[in-house]
Amino acid sequence: MLGKVIASDQGPSVFEFSFVVNELVKKNQFVTVNSKNGLILGRVTNVFKTNKYFESIGAVQEISKNKMDLAFPTKDWEYTVAKVKCLGAFTDKSFIRVTYPPSPGEGVSNIDTKLLGNFLGIDKEGLDIGTILNYDLKSKLNLTSMFQKHLAILAMSGSGKSYGCSVILEELLNRRNGKIGIILIDNHGEYTGFKKDSKYGSKVKLIDAKDMKFSTENVSPGMFRAIMPMMSHAQVRDLGKVLHKLKQIKKSFSMDDLIEAVLESDTQDMVKEALVGWLNSINRMNIFSTSNYPNDSELIKQGELTILDLSKILDLKKKQTIVSLISRKLFNLRRKEQISPYVEIIEEAHNFCPSGDAQDNAISRGIIETLAREGRKFHASLCLISQRPVKLSTTALSQCNTQIIMRITNPSDLNHIRESAEAISSEELESISSLGVGEALVIGEAAKYPFFFKFRKRESIETHSKNIEEYADFYESKSSLASADDF
Repeated sequence: MLGKVIASDQGPSVFEFSFVVNELVKKNQFVTVNSKNGLILGRVTNVFKTNKYFESIGAVQEISKNKMDLAFPTKDWEYTVAKVKCLGAFTDKSFIRVTYPPSPGEGVSNIDTKLLGNFLGIDKEGLDIGTILNYDLKSKLNLTSMFQKHLAILAMSGSGKSYGCSVILEELLNRRNGKIGIILIDNHGEYTGFKKDSKYGSKVKLIDAKDMKFSTENVSPGMFRAIMPMMSHAQVRDLGKVLHKLKQIKKSFSMDDLIEAVLESDTQDMVKEALVGWLNSINRMNIFSTSNYPNDSELIKQGELTILDLSKILDLKKKQTIVSLISRKLFNLRRKEQISPYVEIIEEAHNFCPSGDAQDNAISRGIIETLAREGRKFHASLCLISQRPVKLSTTALSQCNTQIIMRITNPSDLNHIRESAEAISSEELESISSLGVGEALVIGEAAKYPFFFKFRKRESIETHSKNIEEYADFYESKSSLASADDF
């Protein structure tokens, strides 16, 4: 028994109660207590100490002044109190809301792990991503609940979000049944180690984004305008006419062919001059060609991971263009059922689907928000990963019905999470800022009730595993070898 319920001005009530602690109790721990309502399940929201001797300021000062504290058994009057929020009550038939409080003096116990698993919605066949804090219980989450209505992983830098994402990738690649395709937008090359891994490498395709090419004839006038938002309606209309005519002449063509066709068209000179300027600007990105690389069949394969490595591209607009084009292509293929159900994981998602003033110039924002709203109907899922939730589109974030939230301390980000996640309570929000590395809160569709867990140890190779001292020594030795070769 953990302790006994006490009477206070606030309770016990149907909403909360407190108990004197006999054994070690931790914040966010789940407990049970009997009542006429059934077996009440609650969660510890706070733990504090009290001592009658030290309630009076005058008495404390007097005792300390006269050194009477040595004669007074103050430690014997110290006790620990835990405050508990009532979540519901188990009856023989179901789990119901609490309508009758526990009695003072009633014993409080730790919850049985099997009962806790049922309450939280743990799936024995789900993704084994870690262990529930304070319990020897694996946090296995149902695949459909986790991804069909989209997932967001939110955390400040250094909290372990990329590590946690790698654990989720391992679980997806390990599945024997219900396998889905995975494409990962890797902004900094953090996941390229998967390709070198002895266990997972055979299931991974690594694409260097600087080598990607998109077939020019498959790009619509609207997509060109998405890349160059300042194009006028007249320019888009005339570009559509040129594209239509060019497709009748050639089965495949390059951007140079399109620019030449515009120059030879009967479009007004002012419109023609502007169009050529826009198209030349797009052509300089060097991402359009007469054919696709890789081809459509290589982009998504069931049960496999495609990593799109953007680390060698510095220009954000070019990155957004590539993400926009690849996302549109995959979504269109999925709607036609030409590829398997898939999840698109986007690292640094606030760079590709921003909020505020930045959203007007973000080329990829439109398709990401479309996927967030409509993707679940076609089994095209999103996983948005961000260290700055406040900079991430509220439209996209609000559609992520499951959120895994790791340590965040920025008040603006915390407020943004509060606004986008209705299921989160003030107590849970306060706990987020004190989480350790690798610890997280899961809320939403994948969990019947929010709970804290710690990601399990990953099995795959870490790409950026060296610390700054190791990298400094590596660079020094590399420089020394290079200098020796010069002689």
